[in-house]
Amino acid sequence: MNTMRLIAFVCFLAQSAHNVQAFGMMTPSFAENVPNITVVAGKDVVLPCIVDNLEHFKVAWVRVDTQTILTIHTKVISRNPRVGLAQSSKRHWYLRLKNVEPGDRGYYMCQINTDPMENRKGYLEVLVPPNIVDSGTTDGVVAREGSNVSLSCRATGHPEPNITWKREDGSEFIHNGISVSAIESEVLQLTKASRLHMGPYLCIASNGVPPSVSQRIPLKIQFPPMLWIPNQQELAYNGQDVVLVCHIEAYPKSINYWTTAKGDMIISGDKYEAVSSDDSYRVYMRLKIRSVGLDDYGAYKCVAKNSLGETDGTIKLYEIPNPHTTVGMITNVVNRQTSTEPSIRHAKKKERKRARPNKGNTPAIQNEVTDDNNHGDVVEDEAPGPHPTYGPTYYGTIDSREHSSSSTSLTIQRHSSKDVICCAVVCFLFRQFIASFYAEKLAMNWRKRKQTTAQQMTSFEEWR
Repeated sequence: MNTMRLIAFVCFLAQSAHNVQAFGMMTPSFAENVPNITVVAGKDVVLPCIVDNLEHFKVAWVRVDTQTILTIHTKVISRNPRVGLAQSSKRHWYLRLKNVEPGDRGYYMCQINTDPMENRKGYLEVLVPPNIVDSGTTDGVVAREGSNVSLSCRATGHPEPNITWKREDGSEFIHNGISVSAIESEVLQLTKASRLHMGPYLCIASNGVPPSVSQRIPLKIQFPPMLWIPNQQELAYNGQDVVLVCHIEAYPKSINYWTTAKGDMIISGDKYEAVSSDDSYRVYMRLKIRSVGLDDYGAYKCVAKNSLGETDGTIKLYEIPNPHTTVGMITNVVNRQTSTEPSIRHAKKKERKRARPNKGNTPAIQNEVTDDNNHGDVVEDEAPGPHPTYGPTYYGTIDSREHSSSSTSLTIQRHSSKDVICCAVVCFLFRQFIASFYAEKLAMNWRKRKQTTAQQMTSFEEWR
């Protein structure tokens, strides 16, 4: 009934305009078209309509898609409180919409009740920022390693938002065998998800209308513990502090501890200090052994357990010579050799004097006289008689065999002292060489083992 009345009212206006034109008045016209306007939802907007030579004609605003009359001349017909009319003069007619809603999107027409009717229309575009529809996955998605995982996200807005998936820290991840930093899709499919996929992901919705919005969805991959030992063999000498290291990966988080070779759990105290730090599913364990003693050498185990399984690894601690003690032993040998040199030289001089031949043909009778004036030197006295005597039976003579034996004894003593030094030095150098060679061999084995482990992990990930 109201529509019929409005139609009749419009017809009345048209008839009135026809009657006015009969008197020869000028026909009104639009000075410019009604513009197309774009506005973000929630803002106010004004649609202008500029008419020349309006005179006694009437202007009306109509919603085209619903054929709803909003205003007629200076009166607001619509019951929508957000619709208003502003007029600065007979020439300018403004339709005002407050707090624009998405439902206000469409064509609006400004018309003049001439015969035929004149009109201009413009389009009102209402933009809506993106809004993510809660999918119930904000608490995270949990899956077993090796299974397929789907993360979904849906958003509303105008224009229709685009969905982009990224890691929260911005790092790359494996998608369909390719390392990528972002994926555009409402659903993120991860085939044979591994622990490398673990972490929070961001679902980002954007459509060019600020602000863009995002939702955080954590992905948790469950797998049994796995550990890696950088050095399976450690070397230490008595009194030294040594640190054993063990790396563990597990989710859910594992229970980690150290044990001795006998299986006794190690508790932190004066002797031991067990420290661990975690990063996501990774745990770094360190066991410090203070002042290593004879009872501390042997095997140590780091153990990891969670609801999916358990594992352990062994580190062996070996004893090496204390370098400070070895150097001290060589120093003592050298000092003893230095202190015995004067006595050796004195004995050698004494033997030379005793072996000196007699002048003439008179055998020499050599007597060892030791007093305050001689200071231990040898004094020679000539034996009486004109005939020389030879042979071992004469008193005071020196048998050549005895002389040879004494000289040989002194030579052996001198060489024995030097041999002790040389032997000690050679032994020390040999032990150092063996220790360094063994340490280098251990380091080489560790590097090969680390490289092999890295290659196996790479091959394993490529296989996945």
